[in-house]
Amino acid sequence: MSTKCAFLFPGQGSQAIGMGEDFFNNSDVAKQMIADASSRTGIDFEKLLFTENDDLEKTEFTQPAILLVSSIAHKLFEDEMPIRPVYALGHSLGEFSALVSVGALDTTDAVELVNLRGKLMAQACEGQDVGMLVSLGLADDVVEKICEEQRAAGLKVWPVNYNAEGQIVIAGIKPDLQKLEPILKEAKARRAMLLNMSVASHCPLLEAATAPLAEKLKEVLKDEFSAPVISNVTAKPYSSKEEALDLLPKQLVSPVLYKQSIAAFDDDVDCYVEFGHGGVLKGLNRKATKKPHFVVSDMQSLANAIEEIGKLG
Repeated sequence: MSTKCAFLFPGQGSQAIGMGEDFFNNSDVAKQMIADASSRTGIDFEKLLFTENDDLEKTEFTQPAILLVSSIAHKLFEDEMPIRPVYALGHSLGEFSALVSVGALDTTDAVELVNLRGKLMAQACEGQDVGMLVSLGLADDVVEKICEEQRAAGLKVWPVNYNAEGQIVIAGIKPDLQKLEPILKEAKARRAMLLNMSVASHCPLLEAATAPLAEKLKEVLKDEFSAPVISNVTAKPYSSKEEALDLLPKQLVSPVLYKQSIAAFDDDVDCYVEFGHGGVLKGLNRKATKKPHFVVSDMQSLANAIEEIGKLG
């Protein structure tokens, strides 16, 4: 098949009760992957994913749940359409799902890994009133300058997620983020709003989590990349365990260069395939690319994606 696809994987914020349930109800493969993940971690993923609960919003559970559903979606797609992507790209947590998709991580190992990652992130933020805030409608350099000025004044605030033109997420201490809201609005931000997040991702507040994550990565990463993964840290491709061991701990304390990654490689692909619930990345990509974007989130969207990509040649 000559169609050049990029595989995309969402991060935290894409979760919802019921995600993956259609796969579970209609696929023995999905049932087995959920059973394996539950057995390894001791987390009841059927309960976590399919029944009302508060745990799904806690980062130690959110991360493995999202990765597991994304990996199931990718596995079912791959079983029907075994094409190698030009590259795989994940947003934050999604970079670990991307590594699963190219064979650099086993799914169950990855579920256990990001469960640990979530715990380490929560521990690093323990005792601090942390949060994240989204700024809409301001240029990158304006937000960066405001954050830099406010850090010089003693606030702990960092731009951390470059999601799309005019959309940046800022992480830091929650009271400091609240002080930032009117400053951003005065600079003509269309919106400045605190997000429902219990951690401050991709900023120096997570430094304590980097070393223990690096140790676990040494155990589980494989030097078997079937395609390159685009690093959130550099917006450049990597395809070896050595590079991954360097980049993934840094990812915890470095901004996510998502929009820069799409811009850098859009000319290299014919379409995007997003695996997991919500279609969050399709929304981010709307202004960044005119290429077709398929979301695989249940059995019907899986069938639709396979059919439409087949038409592309």
